[in-house]
Amino acid sequence: MGAWQLPEGIDELTNNQALVFESLRRQLLDLYADKGFGLVIPPMVEHVNSLLLNSDAVDEKTFKLLDPISGKMLGVHADITPQIARIDAKRSSDLVEKYCYINSILKTKADDFYASRSPIQAGAELYGSGEISADIEVIELMLESLKLLSISPIVLSLGNVAIFDALIAQEDISIQTIIQLRAILSHRSTPDLSVFLNNNALKNADLFARLIKLEGESDILSKALTIFSHLDQAKVAIEDLITIEKQLNTKGIKAIFDLSELQVHEYHTGIVFSAYNENYSKALVQGGRYNGIGKSFGKSRAATGFSFDLKFLSQRHF
Repeated sequence: MGAWQLPEGIDELTNNQALVFESLRRQLLDLYADKGFGLVIPPMVEHVNSLLLNSDAVDEKTFKLLDPISGKMLGVHADITPQIARIDAKRSSDLVEKYCYINSILKTKADDFYASRSPIQAGAELYGSGEISADIEVIELMLESLKLLSISPIVLSLGNVAIFDALIAQEDISIQTIIQLRAILSHRSTPDLSVFLNNNALKNADLFARLIKLEGESDILSKALTIFSHLDQAKVAIEDLITIEKQLNTKGIKAIFDLSELQVHEYHTGIVFSAYNENYSKALVQGGRYNGIGKSFGKSRAATGFSFDLKFLSQRHF
């Protein structure tokens, strides 16, 4: 191996690639500033507990090292959102706060969303509002971000993890079993789900089997209301999707629905969304609600936001 070779999954930008990236970075920051989202630059390394938020997905992708000064375990950030939660909690404000960032992150391994281990995560997050209007605001900003990157047409997909959570709340299964089930639903693998349900006795086995198939136009929402009519938490989640769809329609924004969408990180608590384009094999942007994410920092607040790999999307012309 030559000394010039980079580790697997680690990449860099040079010459015109770097210039294109920097131009887009500046344009995005100007867009976010115009919309009232203040720039934050979190540190690359923090105490590891501050970075994980009890998320197994974040934990397994976080590089950890021992601080020779304090003797405490540190982590290299693999996701900016936990750091935004800490920053917001530190402000001790009850007002709506808006943050944006474009930071390099590092992962122990790539995942279904970030193909690289060294993406540059761009995102915007809104804290302090649990209203549907806040979700609409960040979705619109997400779509404007992709427009600025000259990526079109965009397919917007909406879901709500509270439906899955309502079913899980009735089950007596281990955390590892839940993680396995989440992964199956995230990959929309019906055969794997059949095997899983045969090997695990679940009270809601039939409902999980139906949930994974609830994908398509808005008519599936009324179908879902009938299927989950006996689960109040699931009903509220579906009604939220109906409300957000109506408000998006007034703005000329169309969406499809995937009710088994669970996102990469477990900290999402409600509405989730993803953006797709026919020229890409996976989601370009992901986001959603993560109410209460700052609880471990002493400030439990409603929050919603989105993120994407600007390094990856900036190189579409190369």
